[in-house]
Amino acid sequence: MAEKKAYERLIEYAKVHTASVDDAEATPSTRRQFDLAHLLEKELTALGAGDVFVDEHCYVYGRLPATPGLEDKPCVGFLAHLDTVPDFSGENVRPRVIENYDGGDIVLGDSGRTLSPRSFPHLAGMKGKTLIVTDGATVLGADDKAGVAEIMTAAERLVNSGAPHGPLAIGFCPDEEIGHGAELMDLRRLGAQLAYTVDGGRAGEIEYENFNAAEARLEFRGFNVHPGTSKDTMINASLVAMQFNAMLPAGDTPRDTEGYEGFFHLTEMEGNVEKARLRYIIRDHDAGTFEARKKTMEHIAKLLNARYGEGTVTLTIREQYRNMLEMVKPRFEVVEKAMAAARAMGSELKPVPIRGGTDGARLSFRGLPCPNLPTGSYGHHGPYEHAVAEEMDWVVELILNIAAEFAK
Repeated sequence: MAEKKAYERLIEYAKVHTASVDDAEATPSTRRQFDLAHLLEKELTALGAGDVFVDEHCYVYGRLPATPGLEDKPCVGFLAHLDTVPDFSGENVRPRVIENYDGGDIVLGDSGRTLSPRSFPHLAGMKGKTLIVTDGATVLGADDKAGVAEIMTAAERLVNSGAPHGPLAIGFCPDEEIGHGAELMDLRRLGAQLAYTVDGGRAGEIEYENFNAAEARLEFRGFNVHPGTSKDTMINASLVAMQFNAMLPAGDTPRDTEGYEGFFHLTEMEGNVEKARLRYIIRDHDAGTFEARKKTMEHIAKLLNARYGEGTVTLTIREQYRNMLEMVKPRFEVVEKAMAAARAMGSELKPVPIRGGTDGARLSFRGLPCPNLPTGSYGHHGPYEHAVAEEMDWVVELILNIAAEFAK
């Protein structure tokens, strides 16, 4: 049988609804993620992978045994996540393949949306390539089913070719999009000593620095009396919430920052006179500045409570993940091997800081150094998500070359 291309696998996996949901009490947050987990379990078993297992929390494990004579090489893991973002529909995904892309606008079905180089300038360099896009009504799910597809395609090619390699571990996680992806992964069962997540964007990049991250939730308690007799009495919870936001640095938003610059991002708001609620994510690459951002929020809450009365503002900050660089530095060979693998292909890997998080951050702090490889997909978390078939092929080659580097 002809080997499948990575983008063909992406199309198959994209049609499986696996969106996670926020604030779930169990892992996985949605049972539908098991649909893809069990599909991958069958495919890994058919490939001849060993120790294939799906646990009760929807983590998928598999192992490609070392080729003869390389059993003593370090076990290298390749990981991706099953779920898609909860913020935009991942149901009834209808991928569309555009061959020999002309470099212009792409009308996304009947949605009224257009994928355009004006909004996504990188498209200008994709002329002549094969794109996989949505119909504008859903995400594509390339985040991170492109990564899943590339790992599975590389595994198939390794098995079929018999190319020399040491022991390789394969793992797929649920609930990465809600910050829980690596929490319950059984690292002993996985068996890897070093690993890579395949969950990035542009081919040719490697990520081993990410944001320090926290979530902030604020509850505002008002005092509601008749507006005609409320002089010096009424406390409008919604207005207090607006004051809180106005006291944050105005330029520290995602729209106004780039590179290593951090931000406060207001993600939810609701309220009336009696009560209001704000929800933020706090991000910064620098650990000291990250702590200062949390202190800034605490200080504003203290000021508003002093002005309106203790208990008016309740702030809860929950840390989500830390910058993986701290844990990758001592085992930097995991980055150097990937860079050597790219050079063997005649390419270079450019280090890029992640303006977000990754399962690799949590895994690195759990003792498994785990930088992030690209997927060749773009526009994640919305209807403009798209993947480039040729870049996906490049990532497959990179995975194969990493396996070869560790076999030396």
